[in-house]
Amino acid sequence: MSFDRNPTRRPLLPILGTILLAACTGAAQAASFTMYRDPSCGCCEAWAAHMRQGDRHDIITVDHPDMASVKTQNGIPDDLRSCHTMIADGYVIEGHVPSADVERLLAERPDWVGGLAVAGMPLGSPGMEAGGKVQPYQVIAFGNGRREVFASYP
Repeated sequence: MSFDRNPTRRPLLPILGTILLAACTGAAQAASFTMYRDPSCGCCEAWAAHMRQGDRHDIITVDHPDMASVKTQNGIPDDLRSCHTMIADGYVIEGHVPSADVERLLAERPDWVGGLAVAGMPLGSPGMEAGGKVQPYQVIAFGNGRREVFASYP
């Protein structure tokens, strides 16, 4: 049995690996997220624009007449609810969560977390900019009966 030890064939493996890595990276960046919103809410579109900055993700917007049912179906605790709900790669993103926190969640993927939430509609959060007025708020990670502060903002 003989093996072909032609050195001109070896560079193909690194090249092929690089091509596959680029294809996978492009697929991850092109992931579509679905945001459910009340059709009469304007801040939801402002938040979606924040999430789209830099063309990181496509946001599909679905106007839904019964947002309470969307939140219930996705396991969002009553006290963490806000105006819109996004499904991002299997995670629930509730309310005005900063894009940096969504990106961190998608990178770290803690096994117990089902989603992130910013309860209510705090001034100064993404999509709720109000001429420099800012309310402190927290991003809460939730899932499996557990909650934890994921990030805090002044």
